[in-house]
Parts: sequence; structure tokens; C-alpha cells
Amino acid sequence: MSRIGKKPITLPKGVTFAVDGNTVRVKGPKGEVTNHVPAGVSLVQEDGTLLVKREDESKRAVHGLVRALVNNAVEGVTKGWTRELEIVGIGYRAELKGKGVVVFTLGYSHPIEYPLPTGIDVAIDPKQTKLSITGIDRQKVGQVAAEMRSLRPPDPYKNKGVRYAGEKLKKKVGKTGAK
Repeated sequence: MSRIGKKPITLPKGVTFAVDGNTVRVKGPKGEVTNHVPAGVSLVQEDGTLLVKREDESKRAVHGLVRALVNNAVEGVTKGWTRELEIVGIGYRAELKGKGVVVFTLGYSHPIEYPLPTGIDVAIDPKQTKLSITGIDRQKVGQVAAEMRSLRPPDPYKNKGVRYAGEKLKKKVGKTGAK
């Protein structure tokens, strides 16, 4: 049996969940997240905790997945999710344009405008080199961070580009002069 699927999910105060057919809706102080629940997997509430049950062994593959997705939704509506990005390079920076657009200057001939999806907020430090992406949906926060990083991935030779905070890069040696 799935070890992750067996773990109970604690429901903090102010968090409610509702199952409508094959979707689960988790509501909390920060907002609401909906997830798909495959047939054969059910959610049962027992004294302040939420348990994920499966009908038979054929649903073993999605048992732990459903538990992890619902747990991420519960954490998202209570604490929220954050992803940090760093911009390294001379003249590389990011700035907010209005409320829903981040403008990147990354050494290309033009600035890159990145429209933010709904439910995602970005905070940029005064030096314009550190971004903090926050939201209640873990998948969406990670996807936005990955798309921003892909605008200028870290270069292995000069280590310039957009990277995750704390990301360790292996710097490559450039070519040496011919003898």
C-alpha cells in the first residue's frame, strides 16, 4: 500500500473541503483551489483529519498522488507557496509594469514582457535582481517560475541568467589557447 497515501491530512481551522463528483474544492483563508480526483479514490473526513481511500489495488498508482495534491491544496490555502528567482548578469533586471506584467531586461535586443496569470503575485526587490513568486496553487507557482527561468537559463560558462534561489551551478571551463 502507498505510504504517502496512508498519511492523514490535517485540516487547520478555517479550511473546508467539498467533493463534487470527481473534483475536490479546498477553501481557506487565502482562497480556493480545485483538483481532479480520479474514479475509485475517495476522501473521508475523520475528527479533523482527511484520509484518502481507494477501492482496490488497481487505483494504487494514483492513491499517493491524490493525497499529495490535496495536501498541497490545503497548505496553499493556509500558508501559500513561494518560489524565489535570482537574476545574475550586468544590466539584467526585472520590473513590474502595472499589476499583471513583469518586464525583463536580459541582454536581448528587446525587453521581454511576461503577463502574470490570475492568482500569482510577484514581488521584486529594490535592486531588481531578486523575484519572489507567490500564490496558492503550487503547480501554477512552479510553472510560472520555470517559464521565467527559461527566458534566460543560467549560462554554464559565465553563470549569467535567471536561476532559482540557492541553485548550485557547475561552471564549465572555457576553451584554452592552442599551443
